[in-house]
Amino acid sequence: MQTNSRPEKRKTRKQKRLMRFWLMIRPAVVLLISLAVVFVVARSTVNYVLNKYIEPVDRNDATPIEVTIPSSSSASSIARILYGACGYDQDGLISSTAAFKVYVDFVGKANSLKAGTYVLSKNMSIKQIVEVLCEGNAPKATVKITIPEGYTMEGIAKVLLEKGLITTESQLYDAAKTGESFLNFAFIADAATTENSIARYYLLEGYLFPDTYEVYTDASVETILIKMLNRFNEVFTDEYLTRAQQLGMTMDQVVTLASLIEREAAATDDFAKVSAVFHNRLEQDMPLQSCASLSYALGVTKYVFSATEQATESLYNTYKYDGLPVGPVCNPGKAAIEAALYPNEEYVSEGYLYFCNQNPAETSELVFAKTYEEHLQNVEKYEQYWN
Repeated sequence: MQTNSRPEKRKTRKQKRLMRFWLMIRPAVVLLISLAVVFVVARSTVNYVLNKYIEPVDRNDATPIEVTIPSSSSASSIARILYGACGYDQDGLISSTAAFKVYVDFVGKANSLKAGTYVLSKNMSIKQIVEVLCEGNAPKATVKITIPEGYTMEGIAKVLLEKGLITTESQLYDAAKTGESFLNFAFIADAATTENSIARYYLLEGYLFPDTYEVYTDASVETILIKMLNRFNEVFTDEYLTRAQQLGMTMDQVVTLASLIEREAAATDDFAKVSAVFHNRLEQDMPLQSCASLSYALGVTKYVFSATEQATESLYNTYKYDGLPVGPVCNPGKAAIEAALYPNEEYVSEGYLYFCNQNPAETSELVFAKTYEEHLQNVEKYEQYWN
């Protein structure tokens, strides 16, 4: 028994030494492991923050976005401008206003950001944007353009040409034809997927909101169109979308109907009445027989069309094809859009189905009828004034 006690004692002493050694180095090991964990977590956090907030919003989107920073703007207000630069429901030039503010404070450039007009894009990081804003940009000359309600693409082209913003009308037509550069707007992307959308003269027709705009004299066509599309996006609110759904209509159908109303009615009080007539006809599967749609198809404006003209082969021709035309026939204003959504309830319930002009030299008001016989009497009375 005594011969075995010494190895056991030696073993016990060795274990005690190892234990003492472990107790000595354990704080250092724990510290190293903790530092390693902290490093991994910190690195992951930094990478996440960089990818989500500092890096470009969209590396593949180089669309030029014009941004104006007013004088005396704070870093916070500049962050808000950059965040909302692309419109209400679109990703902006930065992903987070807070991240922008933290970044410029961290690099000490919050007070170096300069007022001016800049052309930026979503494929720029916050670092790149800040560098551009710190370089500064001298104020640029601007020009105001006014697009009246009911203007077609041709009318808008003439305005831009007169203001020297384009050198040829085809510059606007080419940009508006397919709308491929503007599919980041959800309503343009939706319009592009509608049946027979390829038959539309211009995919952007209807969505270039009539208003007065201030643009830079060297602004590109794309920049001007984005400004107008953003304005449409502001006007066509969620309330309008909800109302359209209640009517069983898409936004594109509402805009198309509004464009007919805009071109058919001149007197403000007639907008909702014309809308009621069109809603009643659509409800009864009657052709709309809108002169506005045929005028657009033929590229002319007049009150009376011949039987041959009414038979024109065009998906815009509502004499030949039932339902709404293939797309909007002009760019309607807010009153026409609201009329399309809220037709005159009395005229809807009483079943008005017809309208025609009176004497255009005396009044812009239309005359309405419930029956075809009443309509014929109105036509017989007023058609002498339509030439």
